[in-house]
Amino acid sequence: MAKKEFPEKLAPKGKEGPAQNDFGAGLSGDFSSKMSGLSSKLFGLVKVLLAVLILPFVYSSVISFLNEFAQVDKYLQQIFWNGTITFLAVYLFVWEPVIIYNRGHKLLEIMFSFFKPMVNVAPFLLPIYTILFFIIYGLLSLGIKDSWLIEYTLFLIGFSSILHLTFSAKTIRSKKGDFLKANYIFGFSFIFILNIALLAFGFSLIFSKFSFVNFCNISFDIAKSIFYAVFKQLFIFK
Repeated sequence: MAKKEFPEKLAPKGKEGPAQNDFGAGLSGDFSSKMSGLSSKLFGLVKVLLAVLILPFVYSSVISFLNEFAQVDKYLQQIFWNGTITFLAVYLFVWEPVIIYNRGHKLLEIMFSFFKPMVNVAPFLLPIYTILFFIIYGLLSLGIKDSWLIEYTLFLIGFSSILHLTFSAKTIRSKKGDFLKANYIFGFSFIFILNIALLAFGFSLIFSKFSFVNFCNISFDIAKSIFYAVFKQLFIFK
């Protein structure tokens, strides 16, 4: 006797569950992706605003640093600037020493491996070679009093400082999905200020005429005057 086959049970009309679930999941996914994109753009706008607010400190830190560095012997100033110019000449016309930057990047990752949040941030914030040159000079100067030590140190500090800033800027700028370049403007501005401050602190330990306190005070005063001038123009504040 032939086995009787029964037709599969059809779902009631208008209640096709699986298809409706897929459609609902699609709507939910689209909505969440749109909300994620919107929140990302809003966060980007906030970072752009913060970048605009931090720009006066970029300007003031440079002016303040140059003001204090002018107190140092001009011969030693020139050696420092020779280091920065040498890097730029090598970078633009000969070779991009990215391998040197990457080695320093990995060194900082190892140093901060005990604290994971700093692993991703420290290599961009801290100019590891510049810091090492300051430390090495401090140790060697205890026994070596010859002028060549400070001369080589200043040259290497100038070279390493601009190396760090150049490749940090290049790395941040190359990141995709940076709405209005918010990460680049804010991130590099912050890195630049921190690096200038570290240079100022290091030089204050080497040169008696370089005052880190004056550097901070002048930077703050210039930035404050810029904010005051902008407020005065926008709100006619007297």
